[in-house]
Amino acid sequence: MGRRPDRFAGRVEAGRELAGLLSDYAGRDNVVVLGLPRGGVPVAAEVARALGAVLDVLVVRKLGVPYRPELAMGAIADVGDAVEVITNETVLSRLNVPAADFDAVYRHEFVELRRRAATYRGDRSPFSLIGRVVIIVDDGLATGSTMRAAVAAVQHRGPSEVVVAVPVGAADTCRELAMTVDRVVCARSPDPFVAVRQGYDDFAQTPDEEVLRILAGAAPPSAPRAPGDSTD
Repeated sequence: MGRRPDRFAGRVEAGRELAGLLSDYAGRDNVVVLGLPRGGVPVAAEVARALGAVLDVLVVRKLGVPYRPELAMGAIADVGDAVEVITNETVLSRLNVPAADFDAVYRHEFVELRRRAATYRGDRSPFSLIGRVVIIVDDGLATGSTMRAAVAAVQHRGPSEVVVAVPVGAADTCRELAMTVDRVVCARSPDPFVAVRQGYDDFAQTPDEEVLRILAGAAPPSAPRAPGDSTD
């Protein structure tokens, strides 16, 4: 049986196709590509490589409803000394999630957020985003909660343009995000949309070791960094 034409073989192929849709950013020295770990990093690496852009990481964690963890009631993003928090008021009100339950999930995910940020970044400061075109890449968009947290974190760091780019996304979510950023690029929007994984043959989890390997080999050492930029 042959491959389905509406699916990517994996994240590398997805990143290469996505890069083709972003070709107008190629060769520019003011572009930074941010991958959302873990699955967004291998996609972002292909985009950064094709565009000749800097690659960095932005750690974001979904806040799942306690008894339905796949459903996002919010998300948090690492911004250095602070944490950006985005809530999904529709989910919170519809399911009547108690504040205590939200706080418990937040505390748990905060610990994991900081662990991953320390693991992926170590003692490296983030690349400066001030005055730059920032392309935020993930492997897909479903509800968009984690991406909204990422966008809010980036917008607080002074970029000139914010672009959201994904290989697979729910059409409604992409339209909603387009109202908050300069551009949204979504390679494929399955109809009906069920989950991001429906756009991939191989959607296995990306291990921390793979993220570290990609980050270690992709960032040009001469790219400027701003030690205090992440606390804006």
